[in-house]
Amino acid sequence: MNAYTYLAIAICAEVIATASMKAVKGLSTPLPLLLMICGYAVAFWMLTLVVRSIPVGIAYAIWSGLGIVLISVAALVIYGQKLDVPAMLGMAMIVGGVVVIQVFSKTAGH
Repeated sequence: MNAYTYLAIAICAEVIATASMKAVKGLSTPLPLLLMICGYAVAFWMLTLVVRSIPVGIAYAIWSGLGIVLISVAALVIYGQKLDVPAMLGMAMIVGGVVVIQVFSKTAGH
């Protein structure tokens, strides 16, 4: 697998873990707790594989930027949490930054 596949897995695992966090109520909800622990473990494991071939700053920018957007979508779908216009504009700028890195940066590991 290439680094971007590992990065996609890391992002998905982190989104699952973070979305599960809201449902964790101590040990009384074992499934969300298990999803959270396993999700973060997979996310960081995959991220360690990613940074072998993509610079750490670039990998983290993509991971955190896309994670912010995807967890916001998950929170909307799962918990009904809506974002206002300034929040959506801020996220659009984050996505724009990730696109700029991927398209124009020579350090993005192409």
